[in-house]
Amino acid sequence: MMDWLHNFAASVPIGWRGLLDISLVTIVYYRVLILVRGTRAVSVIHGIVVVLLAYYVSDVAGLTTLHWLLANFLGSFFLILVILFQADLRRALSQVGVSWFGGRKSGARGRDMATSLAAGLQELARRRIGALVVLERGMPLGDIIDRGVKLRTALTLEMLLTIFHHESPLHDGALVVQGFQIAAASCVLPLTANRTLPTMFGTRHRAAVGVSEESDALVLVVSEERGDVRAAQDGKLSEPMDGSALTDLLLTKWARS
Repeated sequence: MMDWLHNFAASVPIGWRGLLDISLVTIVYYRVLILVRGTRAVSVIHGIVVVLLAYYVSDVAGLTTLHWLLANFLGSFFLILVILFQADLRRALSQVGVSWFGGRKSGARGRDMATSLAAGLQELARRRIGALVVLERGMPLGDIIDRGVKLRTALTLEMLLTIFHHESPLHDGALVVQGFQIAAASCVLPLTANRTLPTMFGTRHRAAVGVSEESDALVLVVSEERGDVRAAQDGKLSEPMDGSALTDLLLTKWARS
């Protein structure tokens, strides 16, 4: 048995470059699987497996026409993927950049801002004032900020009440926070295409989920109809959150992100 293993190892010479190459490819594939987990790309991977199996079977079975069609399809397959999933790819590449070059916010100011923002959103909910707040984390949101009204002002309860008051010209849209400052208001967000979201949620909640699908932002939405606060992240909408849970979320996902 040992002689067989020795002969097999000798017949397949793998140097340190080969081991490094295999390791790097394994890491890349693993990271890709982590990035696409829970996204639409998972179903596409299943489709790729089916197409590749059909391509192999058609070659073995001598199905010339089918094999030719599949060969031409696979020739432009990656271009099709880029077109169909440009948002997912942009988010995945941005996450790679953030993991390498992203900074972190922490300290007493972060805790104070998290507590203050949670209290402010709960006050908006108590007064039944609808609000949509996007907290930038590692991925820059400059394209969304450019579509709104730039402010660069302090993030306080008074500013939240002023901006989201129903008579304010800025209340219709999202407020984007960079660092601990309000960067812009009345920003237009992409709506989610997720059809599993309950019909009880309107445009404000669908916009919150939509921007969380395309970025790593933490999005907070206040419902004026129900008087509750929910958070959207990674394309998922949370259950209503009280002040304590909201503060913990902000400390974990924003103030120290």
